[in-house]
This record gives sequence, C-alpha cells and structure tokens, in this order.
Amino acid sequence: MAVVTRQAPPAPAPVKVRGALRRSGIGWIFILPFVVLFAVFYLGPLLVGIGMSFTDIRSTDVADPLGVDLVGLDNYLRLMNDGAMRRAALNTVVFVVTALPLTIGLGLASAVLLNTGIARLPAAFFRLGYYLPNITSIIGIAVAWKFLLEPEAGLVNRLLGLAGAEGPNWLENEATALPSIVVMTAWRSFGFNMVVLLAALQTIPRELYEAAAVDGAGRWARFHAVTLPSLRPVLLFCTVYSSVGFMQFLEEPLVMTRGGPLDATLSASLAIFNQFGVGNYGYAGAASTVLFTVIVALAVLQLRLGRNR
Repeated sequence: MAVVTRQAPPAPAPVKVRGALRRSGIGWIFILPFVVLFAVFYLGPLLVGIGMSFTDIRSTDVADPLGVDLVGLDNYLRLMNDGAMRRAALNTVVFVVTALPLTIGLGLASAVLLNTGIARLPAAFFRLGYYLPNITSIIGIAVAWKFLLEPEAGLVNRLLGLAGAEGPNWLENEATALPSIVVMTAWRSFGFNMVVLLAALQTIPRELYEAAAVDGAGRWARFHAVTLPSLRPVLLFCTVYSSVGFMQFLEEPLVMTRGGPLDATLSASLAIFNQFGVGNYGYAGAASTVLFTVIVALAVLQLRLGRNR
C-alpha cells in the first residue's frame, strides 16, 4: 500500500507582502494632506477648546496662556446656573424640532414632484432653482429675508396688507421671531435634501411600483409601501446631516435679530460666540464642549434608532 504524505502549503511569497505594504504606503501618502489639515484645523482646536474649558483663561491671558489657573468643573457648573445659556439651549431644541421635519418634508415632497408629477417640464430648471439657496451665502440670504420681513417696507407685510391683513413686526415680536428664522432656514436648506432624495428615488426599480399596482395598491399605498421603505437609509442620512447643522445655527440669528428680542432667538452657538467675543474663553470652551458632546450623542442616537428600524 502506497503511503500518501501531505505537503505543507507553500509559504506566502514575500513579494506579495511587500506589494501590499507598498500600496498601503502609497494610500497614506495620498491622504496625508487631509490628515495634516484635519489635525491642525479641527482636532487641534477641539482639544485646545476642551482643555480651556477647565481653566479661567480670558482674552487678557493670551500673552501668557500657561499662567492661567485650573478651575476644574467650575465653568460647567456655571453653565447650569446661567439663565441665558438655558434659554439658548431651549431655543436650539425648539429650532431643531421644528425646522428638521419641515426641511425633510419639503425636500421629500419636491423630490417626489420632480420625479413623477412634473417630469414633462424642464426638471433641471427646478432642481437648480430649489438647490440654489443652499449654495448661496447664508449672510446674504439672512440680509435679504430681514428686508422681506420689515414691518413697514417688507414685501411680506405689503402682500398681507393687499389681502386686508396687518402683518406683525416679525423679527421684533417674541412670538414670531424664532418661527420666522425656522421658515427661512427650511426654505434655504431643503434643496440639499431634495437633490439627495431625488437621486435615491431614481434608483427604485419601476417593477416594484408595477407589482404594487397589480395588487390593487393606490398612489398613496404605493408611496407608503414602496417609496418610503426604499428611501429609509437616505432619509436617515438627511436627518442626521440636517440635525447636526441645525444644532449649530449661528449666522441667521446673528444677522437678523442679534439673538433678540429678549433672547427669543438666542441659539447655543450664538451664546458661545458672544462669550468668545467678550473674552470669556474658558467659559465659552466649556459651552462648546457641551454642545459638541450633545451633537455627537444626538447623531449616534439617530443612527442607532434608524438602523434598528
């Protein structure tokens, strides 16, 4: 009887290992500029801001930053007792809760219309028109809307006057100032969601709609059973992206209301901006750290909930 011996598999060639290392090194060379820029302009300032939050550094200490005193959690405890900061946090929550569904809803509705209802019209014209505010300067849009909402000469109140109604002083009224900024932000931002959702809509196979129609599903049933489930990952992306941006809204109240009237439009970012402006770097660093932590936690929570569904 012949004895069959098994031979050990040949060792991997060193050439393959060297090739993999070479390719990895080339990849790191290409991403090195981004890594350097990220470390210098993002990671570095983030770590410095967190470090400042545990000190009493002010603008007068810039010449001698190592001579400041450590105060531990005093800045964070001060945040909890600061009425203006609490009002800014509440305004930010209200802004996100109202502007986010409005922006996503407008983006989804316009994407569906462009994908189906007005397909015979020049869709590229509408896509450009809806998306144009998103790439326009926030400062310019805020200034334009401030003129539109002027109580005497503004276009909005003039149109209301033609209809026999008297418009309020939109940006000086505590009840209408924040909703006015919400509407302006939703109008400016929904174009991005529209473009992303429209691209996702065009990837849904037509056979799914045809099969649903054969089963007797109407237009709303097809939208609920086919369109929404297919768009769920993209809707999750739009929700996380928009909410992260809205949590940091700054330019709109800064240009339009300066946070007034009576802090009705004071946002968390604007409150932090004001503290930096008066030289309270340690206190502003603590507020920035809290805002950063809340944004990260919100994004993680949204991703977890979206993936579970």
